[in-house]
Amino acid sequence: MAATQTLAQASALRKSVEFSPQPSDINPVSMRPRKGVIVLYGYGTSVRVDRGHLVIEDGVGSDRYIGRFPRVGNGLERLVVIGADGVVSLAALRWLADQNASFVMLERNGRVLATTGPVRPSDIRLRRAQALAHHTGVSFRISRELIDRKLAGQERVARESLHDEQTARRITEIRSELAEVDSIEAIRFTEARAAKVYWNAWRTHSITFPEKELIRVPEHWRNFGSRVSPLSGGSPRLATNPVNAILNYLYALLEAECRLAVAALGLDPGMGVLHMDTANRDSLACDLMEPIRPDVDAYVLNRIINRPLKRRWFFDERNGNCRLMADLTERLAETTSTWARLVAPVAEWVMQQIASTTKTRRTSPATRLTQNRKREVRGGKPQIIPKPSLKLPNVCGNCDNEIVRGSEKCKSCALEVTTLNLIRAASQGRIVSHTAQAESKRSQTQLANRASQRAWSASDQPTWLTAEFYSDRIQPIVSSLSGRALARHLKVSHGYAIEIRHGRVPHPRHWRTLASLLGVVRIDA
Repeated sequence: MAATQTLAQASALRKSVEFSPQPSDINPVSMRPRKGVIVLYGYGTSVRVDRGHLVIEDGVGSDRYIGRFPRVGNGLERLVVIGADGVVSLAALRWLADQNASFVMLERNGRVLATTGPVRPSDIRLRRAQALAHHTGVSFRISRELIDRKLAGQERVARESLHDEQTARRITEIRSELAEVDSIEAIRFTEARAAKVYWNAWRTHSITFPEKELIRVPEHWRNFGSRVSPLSGGSPRLATNPVNAILNYLYALLEAECRLAVAALGLDPGMGVLHMDTANRDSLACDLMEPIRPDVDAYVLNRIINRPLKRRWFFDERNGNCRLMADLTERLAETTSTWARLVAPVAEWVMQQIASTTKTRRTSPATRLTQNRKREVRGGKPQIIPKPSLKLPNVCGNCDNEIVRGSEKCKSCALEVTTLNLIRAASQGRIVSHTAQAESKRSQTQLANRASQRAWSASDQPTWLTAEFYSDRIQPIVSSLSGRALARHLKVSHGYAIEIRHGRVPHPRHWRTLASLLGVVRIDA
C-alpha cells in the first residue's frame, strides 16, 4: 500500500553533467511555481539561498532552468525534487520552513526519500497515547472508520467513474460487514476482498493513444489489466503500463502529504494503527492514505485517461517497467495541494481520536491543518475542499499534437479526415443516385414536370405579370421565403427552391404563386 516505483531514469535521453556546456554557453530559462509547486529534476540540481532569495536551478545539459524567489510574494508551497544528483543547502531548508513551504524528495523510482515541512511543537502525551493505541482500542476504531471511508469512496468511483453498478453494489455489501468485525485483522481481510472486486472492474478499461503512435505502443499498455505487477511478485510496484505508473506516482505524492500532515500534528509517522510495523515505512502515513486513494483513482479516471495519452510521456525499461517522463511528473505534481487539503481533516480526526484516550488532556487538540476551530470561533464555515482541477493537454486522436478543448483532432488531421469523409460521402451519393429506384423516381418527377409545362398556357398569365415585373418586384424579395416553404407551395424539389432563393428565375407558371406568397400586387400607373 505504500508508494511505488514509477519515474523514468531516461539516461539515454540525458547527457551527463561532465559533458555539459560551460556555464558561459548556457542561457537558463526562468521558472515559477505552477499551482504553488515547483518540480526539480535532471542533473546538477541546486537549491540555495543568495542574499535572502531562494535560488533554484535544474535541467539537463544545456537545457537549464533557474528561479530566484524573494521571501514575500513568491507563491511557493511545495518544492519537489526528483532524483539525488545535486545540492540542497541547510539555509535553503531554513528558508522554506520560514515561508511555511514543504520540501519533498522522491527517488527516480518514485519512492519517497524525505519530506520536511513546517515544524510544530509536539506533545509527549499525544505520542504516548499513539504508542498505546492498540492497547486502548482506539486503533481498532480508527482502522474501521478509515476503511469504511475508503470503501465508500471505491463504491462512488465504481458507480460514477467506471459506470459499474454491479461492482458498486458488491462493494456496498462488503462494506456493510465492517459493522460486525471484531479485530484489525478482520478489517484488513474485508478491505482486501473489496479491493479485489474494485480492481477487477478496472481490468478491461481501455487506454487510448493517438493512432499514428499505436505502432510504438505495447499491446499491454492499451488496457489497465491488473493492479498487481508481474515484476514485483504480487504488489503494484514496478508498474508495467501507463495507468498503474500514474497511480503509483500520485500515491507517492499522497504519501508525502500524509507524512507532512502527521509531522505537523505532532504524531509519529512510523507508528501506524492499521498497517503493520515494517522497516523503512511510515505506517501511520499509509493509514491516512487509505480514505484518500479513491479520490486519486477518480481523478485519474475522470481527468487523465479519458483522453488520448502521449507516447513520449512514458518510458519502458528493458525489464518492462513503465516509468513516467519528467514533463508528465511535473504536471502531476501540481495536484499536491489538493491531496494536502483532502488529508488534513482525516489527519486531524485521527489525532483527536488518539488524544481522546489521554486522561490529562482537557481541551481538544488544535486543528493546525484545517483551522476549523478558528473558523468556528469566528463564525465561519468549515474549509471547502476543491476537486483537482489539473488536466493534461488535449491530444489529437490521430497524432500527438496538442489541440484546443472541445476538439478531437488537430487542424491538419481534421482536414485529412474531412476530405476523406467528403470523398466517401460523394461516392456513396453517386451510387445511391443511380440505383433503379432513384432513376424511376427521377423519371416520374421529370414526366410530371413536363406535363405541367404543357398544361400551362401563357394566355392564362395576367398581362401585368411580365418578366420585367418579376425581376423588379418579386425576385428582390423572394429570398425572404424559406426553401421548405417554396418547395411546398411550388411543388418543386428543395434544391430547385434553394436555387430560386439565390436568384434563379423559375418557370413563368410559378410567378403568380410567388406573387401571392409575397403579397405583391399590381400597381397601376
